Amino acid sequence: MSRTSSHSDAGLDAALPWRRSRLRRAGFDARLAAEIAADLRYDLGAIVALTDRGCPPRLAARIAAPLDERRP
Repeated sequence: MSRTSSHSDAGLDAALPWRRSRLRRAGFDARLAAEIAADLRYDLGAIVALTDRGCPPRLAARIAAPLDERRP
């Protein structure tokens, strides 16, 4: 394992609880919040901004999903 990937894994480990908590506060159910929080390709700021404007969480996740991803 390279030093870079080890460093980024540690960063994800530190950020994961915060990302999950932020999504839960924005109205995401626990399962979807955990899935999105673990995937750094999602722009958390964009998803939260959408929900702050009244977009349902599941739709916000679909709108902000990485282009190579068709779910959730």
